[in-house]
Amino acid sequence: MVVTQRWGRLGPRSFSLAPPLWLDTRMLRQILHEGLRTYFYKLGHFVANHPVFFASAPVLISILLGASFSRYRIEENVEYLLAPKHSLAKIEGNLVDSLFPVNKSKHTLYSDLQTPGRYGRVILTSGRGSVLDQHHVDLVLKLHTTITQIQVHMLGFNYTFAHLCLLDDHKSCIVDDILRVLEELRAAHASNRSAPAVRYPIARLQDGRQAYIGHQLGGVLAVGRDGVRYARALQLSYYLQTLSPMNDLMAASWEVQFCRTLERYRDAHPELGVFPFTSSSPQRDFQRTSKVSERPLMVSLALCVSLAVLCSSMRDCVRTKPWLGLLALLSISLATLTSAGIINLTGGKYNSTFLGIPFIMLGHGLIGTFEMLSSWRRTREDQHVKERVAAVFSDCMLPFTASTALYLVTFGIGASPFTNIEAVRLFCRNTCISVLFNYLYILSFYGSNLVFTGYMENNYQHSLFCRKVPKPELLQQKPAWYRFLMYTQYNEEAGEPADLRAYESHLLVAFMKRYYCDWITNTYVKPFVVLVYLVYVSFALMGYLQVTEGSDLGNVVATETSTIVYTRAQQRYFSNYSPVIGFYIYESIEYWNASVQEDVQEYTSGFERISWFASYLDYLRSINVSTSLPERDFTERLRHGFLRLPQFLHFSDDIIFAKRADGEVDVVASRLFLVAKTTENKREEMYVLLDTLRKLSLTSRVKFIVFNPSFVNMDRYASSVGAPLKNSCISALFLLFFSAFLVADPLVNMWLTVTVASVEFGVIGFMTLWRVELDCVSVLCLIYGVNHAVDWCAPLVSTFALGRDYTRTRWVKLALERHGVPVLQSYACYGVALLPLAAVPSNLTRTLFRCLFLTALITAFHCLAVLPILLTFLPPSKKKRKDRHTADGREEIECVEMADSTRVVDQITTV
Repeated sequence: MVVTQRWGRLGPRSFSLAPPLWLDTRMLRQILHEGLRTYFYKLGHFVANHPVFFASAPVLISILLGASFSRYRIEENVEYLLAPKHSLAKIEGNLVDSLFPVNKSKHTLYSDLQTPGRYGRVILTSGRGSVLDQHHVDLVLKLHTTITQIQVHMLGFNYTFAHLCLLDDHKSCIVDDILRVLEELRAAHASNRSAPAVRYPIARLQDGRQAYIGHQLGGVLAVGRDGVRYARALQLSYYLQTLSPMNDLMAASWEVQFCRTLERYRDAHPELGVFPFTSSSPQRDFQRTSKVSERPLMVSLALCVSLAVLCSSMRDCVRTKPWLGLLALLSISLATLTSAGIINLTGGKYNSTFLGIPFIMLGHGLIGTFEMLSSWRRTREDQHVKERVAAVFSDCMLPFTASTALYLVTFGIGASPFTNIEAVRLFCRNTCISVLFNYLYILSFYGSNLVFTGYMENNYQHSLFCRKVPKPELLQQKPAWYRFLMYTQYNEEAGEPADLRAYESHLLVAFMKRYYCDWITNTYVKPFVVLVYLVYVSFALMGYLQVTEGSDLGNVVATETSTIVYTRAQQRYFSNYSPVIGFYIYESIEYWNASVQEDVQEYTSGFERISWFASYLDYLRSINVSTSLPERDFTERLRHGFLRLPQFLHFSDDIIFAKRADGEVDVVASRLFLVAKTTENKREEMYVLLDTLRKLSLTSRVKFIVFNPSFVNMDRYASSVGAPLKNSCISALFLLFFSAFLVADPLVNMWLTVTVASVEFGVIGFMTLWRVELDCVSVLCLIYGVNHAVDWCAPLVSTFALGRDYTRTRWVKLALERHGVPVLQSYACYGVALLPLAAVPSNLTRTLFRCLFLTALITAFHCLAVLPILLTFLPPSKKKRKDRHTADGREEIECVEMADSTRVVDQITTV
């Protein structure tokens, strides 16, 4: 009626015929907000009415699904997990394989151009002297003989390297050319002849053939007119057949024996450094992270349980809730077990990146459970337990549900088929499942246990022993130790039933309410916090400008393994040259044309080349024949002259001939081998080189492609890894913007958006300064950082924005009193749980620890320091302007409390 009369008085004014749009929107938001709170209030009543069911159902489901661990499987294909699924390099690789199949590629550079199935490699280094000295040459050749004699027992037969190796056209095992160079050196020494000069990186063998040894001879310090004078390292490769499952099984057994043989040889010859590597080393060392993490993870769980129990305890034996701290972790553990069971039942395979999922669930679950516990402390003790549980649900479940929905959206985007890295897609998919069950189990299992502890509290039963605590007059008659164990504060001692002073004996509550809230809102502290924030932004910007990509496999394997040791040795001794690049001309071109010859020579200039084309042109010049022959003569001399010579016979594998319709033979495809000179920044140079050659292939009249197996990992890696993060951030910001029309105050989402942007910016910058590269693991942590910031900051900002009738400073204090304690409890437990990860000898867990620790630390800094300071002088205002006018028409001044060392004074902030 009152509203109708007010609208009637406003009727004659044309500009007020309809209520303002912002008023309708605000009323709609408030109605929706209150409706959701009412729904969760009723849900809390429902859980409180059926606590036994909601406590037992999650346990039974977890046990049933946990039995599926009999189907536990491990993903063994590391390239499938970490290489981009859709890349131009894979298409190029398929084209290359169709032109020059692996089983027909007998070239000695085979291993550098097409990924072999099974192989064994070893880097040999000299402790003192050159590896080309006679003593080291004898040791290397002796090791080669030992390796070729390795036997694998299978089906009653002993198989050696000669039975398992890849064969060339002469039915001999493919071996590295450096072995022929060493044999020539040994033969010269045995016959007392001067050693032949060893050219580098392209050596000339005794049969006249040129061989590239840049990846077989390393640590070359001096190259003169007489060849290599000093070299520190050698690399040998042994390639195995994988034509059938039986071949693959025998090859796998041979690789195991290969590593054992090299270990024994290293012990017998300590003067020779031996660094073995096989095709199965990356997979074994990638999965080894899970094994070396078992003990630290158990320590992490024990520390987190201890601190969670401690953070939930207080002096009052009735109001203390140690079991709720333990049950919070049990809820998260049950959710983890359930989601793992679902993954096993659906055929999912485990990989080491899944180690981060429990920590994501821990961060999300801890803040939710501690917020519920904090809300329980604010309920009236004279209320019924069901009413108190319903009030907790109404107070906490709305923001917890919103943050869970944000998890599902951001990680759901990462789990979509558009994600190009399979490890990221699988991680995001399984995280969505885990977060969903984590939310359901906290709502049901933890909520039902809150009911049981509530009944114990109402009956004044001891939280640990479940024994009823005597009244104060009876307790005074007991011994001192009994009074200490049974201490509690009865309602009769408080001023009124709703008095909450009994909970102020909690250490963190007392610290936050009596000390921290007054200190952080002190006028003299605010400039200091702002200065610290500016320093934070400066360092974050410095790191942000130095972000690097981490496509190296060593970033996700355990440390001090064969993969890491071998990679370090290879980087130290064999980093002068790039991987061998295959230059494939996949269409018929006019090789006899002088302009085409100039184009091909120009494209390959600046590289070390093993090229049939350049050798053929040199051959024609050496016999005084013009290189610009007619087509038929050019092809005939190539087929029947050049390729028949022993020193050029190996080039036959690099040319594909075909007959045309007129009966003439034409070169339809060919390949050249190119090697670029590199420096220490080898990976960045390869990015530039690949991009340059691809752009050249689009404009050149010679149709060619370039390929190397490593291009699969390099090609579009940055965009493939960064796409899930970019899409998740966009979806999170869109969700925050869209939900601004649904929450009671849109400024809540505005502040959350700014906070998320600041946290993500800081995490990216500081992780770069902490030597963490942008790879699939760090990107997953950054996606989690978006949700983590919303999880911890949303309750604080929401409480502040929705508050009325007090000053900003007063509401900042109230918000910190309500939500600061859960943040401190969550951060303490989460930080303690992360610390053991730092001791795991693995690069994957190192990245995981640093990113998650930075995320938690920076978010806590924003939640407990930056936001409380900024909210004291930035919108929203806590009083309407129409309420600021006094009776005589003067405008009232809004004041902000300032805590002084001796008294509380007011400081004028706005007029």
